[in-house]
Amino acid sequence: MKSGRVGKDSSKNIGNFYEGMAADYLEKQGYRILEKNFRCPKGEIDIIARDEEYLCFIEVKFRSSEENGGPEGAVNRKKQKRLSGAALYYLMQKGYPDTVPCRFDVVGVTPERILLIKNAFSFKG
Repeated sequence: MKSGRVGKDSSKNIGNFYEGMAADYLEKQGYRILEKNFRCPKGEIDIIARDEEYLCFIEVKFRSSEENGGPEGAVNRKKQKRLSGAALYYLMQKGYPDTVPCRFDVVGVTPERILLIKNAFSFKG
């Protein structure tokens, strides 16, 4: 039995569960989900959605407790840069014009709450 592999699969299943929960929450907030788990050479974006005129690139973070800070704090500068690169790749791949308004949102999930932070950070080039 390969314990490392089981852990990775388990972690991925947990991530998918909470990303689904976040997507349901976002839809209730009026977002229209366009894609989930967009992958490209620059990285992965958990959810891509429309919120009114904005095209939103959304990172979902789960923590089993807030003992070491909320999950939304886990989106550090390195992660922001990777998300920015993936978002730029998505925009070019899908042929969006330079004028489309975009933003980066973060959804922090714990067993007690879901927190949406709109415009959580700016593009990091």
